[in-house]
Amino acid sequence: MKVSLVISTYNWPEALELCLMSALSQTRLPDEIVIADDGSKEETRLLIETYKSKTKVPVLHVWHEDLGFRLAMIRNRALQAVTGDYVIQVDGDVILNRHFVADHISVAERGCFIRGTRACLSEEVSKDLLQKKKYSLTPFSKGVRRRFNATRLPFAFARTESNGSKVKGCNMAFWKEDLIKVNGYNNQLQGWGHEDEELCWRLINLGLKKKIVKMHAVVYHLHHKLTSRELEDQHHAALNRCIQERVTYAEDGFAQINGI
Repeated sequence: MKVSLVISTYNWPEALELCLMSALSQTRLPDEIVIADDGSKEETRLLIETYKSKTKVPVLHVWHEDLGFRLAMIRNRALQAVTGDYVIQVDGDVILNRHFVADHISVAERGCFIRGTRACLSEEVSKDLLQKKKYSLTPFSKGVRRRFNATRLPFAFARTESNGSKVKGCNMAFWKEDLIKVNGYNNQLQGWGHEDEELCWRLINLGLKKKIVKMHAVVYHLHHKLTSRELEDQHHAALNRCIQERVTYAEDGFAQINGI
């Protein structure tokens, strides 16, 4: 299958560079990389142009104007650009284990979407990695928290469940056709919080299963300050409506971007 790696980013080119370095060092390279840029400045564009020239993997930069936190919308824009059958989604502040893409392919299953996990890095170690542009990590590296999530085995521990909660948008994978069936992300969820859960509940309501994968598809999350959560209550209310009313299709989503 053709695999698209979608990386979301916003004004943190130093972190994005580590993410790209790890993405281009995979044992199985993605067939394309699509960067979902929520309005970053020129420095990020120049970084992406540099990496386009360093690899034969197509790198697409999908950008829209900075009008606040619009992660759901920029992910929908990126989905429009995706040409792969299978979409692996990460944030631009994670470092990928070198088997990350291959691991995701190995656990892909029709009728399911994948919820991966993450290990976290301390503030001190994150700063050091960013300064030195280092991206090689193990479960035993200094500053790794949640070391269990950093442990990779040749086989994955996985289970499926009919629950769209407790997902991490920084490490997920979907069949593109499933995302289109539910109309992608909900564009109305602007600001931090629950846009990934709301999407996953619509997939669950459609009849898909969430496949939770452990000790496979490992990512390390760089430390950063928390984003403002002032709209979380509104997002949580939208999430609850989605669950209670068994919503399967976003009224304002993928198909509404650019009038498509």
